[in-house]
Amino acid sequence: MPPIISVSNLSKTYDGGHEALKDVSLDIERGEILALLGPNGAGKTTLISIICGIVSASGGNVTVDGHDIVSDYRHTRSLIGLVPQEITLEPFETVSNTVNFSRGLFGKPRNPVIVEKVLRALTLWDKKDQKIMALSGGMKRRVLIAKALAHEPRILFLDEPTAGVDVELRKEMWQLVDTLRDDGVTIILTTHYIEEAEAIANRVGVINDGKLLLIEDKDAMMRRMGQKQMQIRLQTATDKIPPQLTPYDLERSEDGLTLTYTYDTMAERTGITKLLTDLNAAGLVLRDVQTSQSSLEQIFVDLVKATP
Repeated sequence: MPPIISVSNLSKTYDGGHEALKDVSLDIERGEILALLGPNGAGKTTLISIICGIVSASGGNVTVDGHDIVSDYRHTRSLIGLVPQEITLEPFETVSNTVNFSRGLFGKPRNPVIVEKVLRALTLWDKKDQKIMALSGGMKRRVLIAKALAHEPRILFLDEPTAGVDVELRKEMWQLVDTLRDDGVTIILTTHYIEEAEAIANRVGVINDGKLLLIEDKDAMMRRMGQKQMQIRLQTATDKIPPQLTPYDLERSEDGLTLTYTYDTMAERTGITKLLTDLNAAGLVLRDVQTSQSSLEQIFVDLVKATP
C-alpha cells in the first residue's frame, strides 16, 4: 500500500536567507504514529506547515493520499487535522460553536453526534456552552484538538501538543491518540517530551538544522544505536578500580559499591564474560548485576551533537 504522505527533496528558504529545510525526503505510512524530534528551530514546524498547505515550499514536492498538496489543495487539506503550537481561538465564541464552525470550514454537514463524541473524549462536553475566554489554558488546548478532529481527518498533526499543559490533559491526549490509531488515523507529532515519543510512536524521525538525520522504527533504532550499561554491585566497597580492569573503562560510584560497564549491544563480543572473570581475579566479590538500555533521549542527544 502506498504511503499516505510522501515528501520528496523538500526545501524551504525564508526571506533573509534562512534555510529552514534542506532536501528533506520521507514517506509516512498509513495508520502509523511518527514522532518528529528536534531542538527549537530544527525545522519541525516548517515541515508540518508545508504539508498542511500553510507555508509554501521553496523546492521539492509533497503528496497526501496520492494527491499533490498544491494542485489538489482542497482534497489534501480535507484529510488533515492540525493542532498548532499557538492557541488562536475566537475569545467570544462558545466551545460548541467553535468546533462546529471548524467542521463547516471543510464542507462537512452539521453532525451533533460527532461533535459530542469529540467533546466528551476531551472532557469538554460540560463546557460546550462556555465562551473561550472563560476557559483555562489547558482547556483552550483541548478546544484546539477538538477543532482539529471535528471534520474526521485521516491524518492528524500534533505540533508540540502537550507543551505547558497539565499532566491530566497529557494522559487524556495519549489515550485519545491510542483510540485514533485504533481507528486507522495516521498521527504525526512533534514533541520535547521524548519519553512520550518513546512510549507511543511506531517510528521516530530526528531533525536538526533543517536536515532529516534519520527516520527509523523506534525499537530498531534503539537496538542499533543504543548502548547497554551493566551495573555491578559489590559486596565490599573498593576505593579504586584495580589496574587490571582499566581496559573496561569502568565507572566507579562515589561509595565504591557500584561499577558501571557500558557496552555496544551490536558488537560481536560484549566483553561481559571476560570482565566477570577479571573481576573475580582482582578479588572483587559481586553482590548483584543489573543492566539497562539507553533511552531514546540519550540517542537523540547523541545524534544532534553529531550533526556537522
